[in-house]
Amino acid sequence: MSKSLARLLLVSVLPAFGASVALAQSASGPEYGLPGADYGLVQPAVPSSQVGPQPYHPPVIPGNVAPIRQIPLTRQVAPAHAADEVKPVPVVTQPMPPVPDAPAPAQPAIPSASAQPAHPADPAPAVPARIIPADFIQQANEPVLPTVLKRGDKKVDPAIARLQILLDRSNVSPGVIDGMNGGNLSKAIAALQNMNGLPSTGRLGPEIDGLLASVGGNPVLVPYVISADDVAGPFVPSFPKDYAELAQLGTLGYRNAAEGLAEKFHMDEGFLRRLNPGAAFDVAGTTIVVADVGPPATRKVAHLVADSSVRQLFGYDANWDLVVAYPATIGSTDMPSPKGVHAIKAIAINPVYWYRPAVNFQQGNNTKSLKLAAGPNNPVGSVWIGLDKPTYGIHGSPEPSRIDKTNSHGCLRLTNWDARELAKLVKPGVDVEFVDPTTTASIASGQAPASPPPPTPQ
Repeated sequence: MSKSLARLLLVSVLPAFGASVALAQSASGPEYGLPGADYGLVQPAVPSSQVGPQPYHPPVIPGNVAPIRQIPLTRQVAPAHAADEVKPVPVVTQPMPPVPDAPAPAQPAIPSASAQPAHPADPAPAVPARIIPADFIQQANEPVLPTVLKRGDKKVDPAIARLQILLDRSNVSPGVIDGMNGGNLSKAIAALQNMNGLPSTGRLGPEIDGLLASVGGNPVLVPYVISADDVAGPFVPSFPKDYAELAQLGTLGYRNAAEGLAEKFHMDEGFLRRLNPGAAFDVAGTTIVVADVGPPATRKVAHLVADSSVRQLFGYDANWDLVVAYPATIGSTDMPSPKGVHAIKAIAINPVYWYRPAVNFQQGNNTKSLKLAAGPNNPVGSVWIGLDKPTYGIHGSPEPSRIDKTNSHGCLRLTNWDARELAKLVKPGVDVEFVDPTTTASIASGQAPASPPPPTPQ
């Protein structure tokens, strides 16, 4: 780390910054045969009684106030180029209050470049040097938000990085934090507006500046000392694409420490590396710069709505107030998501994946069932939330940057960190409503997927 970067961090970081979500599970999790189009539940991790979903009845709100349960991004969405037409608005520059309830771990001293451990960094993918880390960190930590989101702009922007991190702190996930504009960013803005009773336009403006000011008191990019747990592994440098070969691996963990650290702080791995060029990510004691996304959401979710028209999962409390929102991959044309209202039946952390071509889909020439080990690079990631419709569920993903940009085999896919957060907010019996499902034939010409096999001992 350069001396200029060390000096910058020493003056920019405040005494407290939010904690990241940590996951501590055994090496072998409960077994799942992935769902429906995706997988088939084999053994529920959380037993539940047969609690059927209840039909949704929106609350009646007097006057002209729209119900908080809006979901109507496509009903209130701006025209195709509206984001480009928004006039600039004054940015927030006044001091902001600290993040509420943020834990306050002891802040380590930031070593100079000469003080970094003398150890080669683990292999890193080639990434273009498009930012100057010290300047980028300083600008991101200034209380300045973008005035407009320009369509098609893929430039790495410190103001965009700040916006993404503050939205994450506000419990409206922007997906991976990478400092670049994209569809998930405008959807998170729309969800924040929805959460606060505003029209869900997805546009920036003074009201967004004001809402995010309440969580913008602490720096958004902060120093972090890599721990022994971060580098403990086991790591798997590469994964075969063929499931038969993948089934031979004893774990489907992270490829390297950098991938695990990126996921820990909700970041794109390439973005993490650009902020920390030459860092020894695989050495405990190394100080790096990460996103401070704040503490995870804590308000319990009583209702979930999966809206495939906007590719988001919305979580509501018992009063139908929006409390969390996540970008999501929801089914596909060939294998659509379920229809109507269902209920959560089981929740599993670190599940084993069962590939069953007779029930789900066939991968390559693999015609026999295969058991794939648990781990964040498991096909369902690190979380499985099974529904009462056999083989369907909500789960994580080994490729967070592709959420909302690809299709799934019928299930609802989130980033691993969003899935882990959601798993702590829901319980068996919570209803899941699918809105605007893909209007194509269901799997196997409308036939329900086969029942899952009996539980397999660990």
